Amino acid sequence: MKVSVVVCTYTLDMYEHFREAADSVLAQTHDDVELVVVVDGTPEVYEQVVDDYGDREDVVIECNDENVGLLESRNRGAAIASGDVVAFIDDDAIADEAWVERLVRAYEEEDAIAAGGKMTPAWVAGKPSFLPEEFYWLIGVTHRGFADGPGEVRNTFGSNISFRADVFAELGGFDVDIGGRKGDKNLQGGETELCARMRERYGQGVWYDPDAEVAHKVFEYRTEFRWLVDRAFWQGYSKRAMESFVEDEGGEEGAFLGALVTEFIPTRTLKLVRNSSLAKASQLVSLFLFTAAVGSGYVYGIWDWDDDTLFR
Repeated sequence: MKVSVVVCTYTLDMYEHFREAADSVLAQTHDDVELVVVVDGTPEVYEQVVDDYGDREDVVIECNDENVGLLESRNRGAAIASGDVVAFIDDDAIADEAWVERLVRAYEEEDAIAAGGKMTPAWVAGKPSFLPEEFYWLIGVTHRGFADGPGEVRNTFGSNISFRADVFAELGGFDVDIGGRKGDKNLQGGETELCARMRERYGQGVWYDPDAEVAHKVFEYRTEFRWLVDRAFWQGYSKRAMESFVEDEGGEEGAFLGALVTEFIPTRTLKLVRNSSLAKASQLVSLFLFTAAVGSGYVYGIWDWDDDTLFR
């Protein structure tokens, strides 16, 4: 089974990180991997990629005429890919050497139509003591409570997800109106919307294998409390937006909220009472604050909702 891995990049500031991502794809234990690089409208980056990888038969390199954003770049990468499976990883991530092998196993043994794995944190500037694992999803890392083990989920993170190429093509790829900044709105959820459409059409979700690991670099700005609160707010707004595109959207978020209220917060509170520490206290406070930020974003989405103007 041939797997095409799409990596999109666009700035020289990220080039060394991109090289680590690309090299991790080319070092996979699976013996039939194609790396597809899409440079999003930056000629100098494209020239550098060609210099470094242009002589390899297992690498395909394309450059957009202009900056069109991540989701449209991913769609272009999938369109030129030649694999039976198309996988996606970000240019600030590093794949475990057995990542593709584990994904292929999901297709061959579980009859999956989409597969993904666990995102682990690679702390560039150190782990913030106030950030609870329940909210690691704010930094693009698999959070506590995501899944108990291997099995079908709605979707995994966009930096560790793959699809049968024919399924991705039949679905029309990512909806490019979903992700990124639209005016003052920072919308998230391109993979969520795509996977929800996939479930509606095929009756299947994404097969999750926690051993298919990708490490996501967590830069210093992503550990700043103000950035995380802003991220939480727009995640809440995006959840409200998703409800207009996908029937029954919010089931997994509702389950997570239930676990947060009935399990995670009581457990953390009990541990704090039994053995108090500043880190435990700050994480408990952060649980409430991040939850409030998500809720505020969702409420703002209800108030601000307008089918004609939401994505402008």
